[in-house]
Amino acid sequence: MNKKTLTIRIPDALKRKLDKITSKQGISLNQFALYTFTKEVAEYEVKSYFKHYIKRKSKKKIFNDFDSVLQKINDRELPGWDKL
Repeated sequence: MNKKTLTIRIPDALKRKLDKITSKQGISLNQFALYTFTKEVAEYEVKSYFKHYIKRKSKKKIFNDFDSVLQKINDRELPGWDKL
């Protein structure tokens, strides 16, 4: 894997907050930034996928597809921690 260096400028207050977070978690700022960037990129990609998916389907088709998936789930007893 090729690695690149990214330099960003952030306000001092944000840097102090990041230092607190990474110190509490016992990780480097680099590890935290990499995790955060990766998470945000993944969320952006998923959001983009669903926007594209929804754009091509009718509301009725989306609900039918959803119901089809739910019907494939076997009935089972819920664990105690998952009950209201």
